[in-house]
Amino acid sequence: MREVVITSGRNMAHIDPHLTIWGWEIPVYLYLGGLVAGILFFSALYFLQGRTKELPSVVRVAPLLAPVLLGIGLFVLFLDLEYKFHVFRFYTAFRLESPMSWGSWTLAVIFPLSTVWALLRAREQWPQYRIPSAFANKVLDWLGRFDKAMAWGLLVMAALLGMYTGILLSAFNARPLWNTAILGPLFLVSGLSTGAAFNVLLSRNHGETRLLNRIDVLAIGVELFLIIHLLMGLLSSTQAHIDAAGLLLGGPFTAMFWIFVVGIGLVIPAILEVCELTGRIRPTRIPAMMVLFGGLMLRIVMVEAGQISQWVY
Repeated sequence: MREVVITSGRNMAHIDPHLTIWGWEIPVYLYLGGLVAGILFFSALYFLQGRTKELPSVVRVAPLLAPVLLGIGLFVLFLDLEYKFHVFRFYTAFRLESPMSWGSWTLAVIFPLSTVWALLRAREQWPQYRIPSAFANKVLDWLGRFDKAMAWGLLVMAALLGMYTGILLSAFNARPLWNTAILGPLFLVSGLSTGAAFNVLLSRNHGETRLLNRIDVLAIGVELFLIIHLLMGLLSSTQAHIDAAGLLLGGPFTAMFWIFVVGIGLVIPAILEVCELTGRIRPTRIPAMMVLFGGLMLRIVMVEAGQISQWVY
């Protein structure tokens, strides 16, 4: 009888009985990446539409915080790296088939671009303040000539960044809960929703807030639509996918998902925002804070539940 040797990695640490490699750093990084994508997308969009004076918080104020938030996200991601001094290897090659490679280069482009965009918007918002460097001011004056080109670039890069935060998970086919093409659009729409909510917290303009609330209600509607289809797709697939959906439908993440993500993060703020828009209640910033909380919880639930889902039991 011929002996057959099967090599398996299931008994490796952090894999059996389920994957436990990613901790709190990854959902925080995905959340901040999506939030920054939403902030930059709306800033660039309304700048191109010539609505800077009408929407000052969206176009000028919120982008000032985008590089800071993205920097925090990158630092958190750095903390998660096992071999931190090898981070430069992400930029020694570009692999078309690797979502991490796409994400690394997207971040390498959008971080400096968002920093320049923030400096230019700050000069518009507070023209009385100047950088204490003649050379730096000349560089910014020159870069200011390409405002529209940068805005178009930010639109594209922000959409890529928001989509990438979901594709990063969906590329891991070994985890059935992540094995769906809906995660990319879902995380993008969620990022736009949190970006709109973040702008609501900063805005002091009633007209601006109403526009952002309308955008957020629309984004929440799309997000709920995508969540429903995510679950429908899992339930109509293989047994492993059905079991993965069960983690959110009666399993250990059911309460967290339906109460914190769907209830507090989507449905309740949407109802409150509709009531504000129709004049039934006074406008507050509570719905915006709930949306921001729900966006974070969505990433936490998907990352944690996805690591538990598996093909072989």
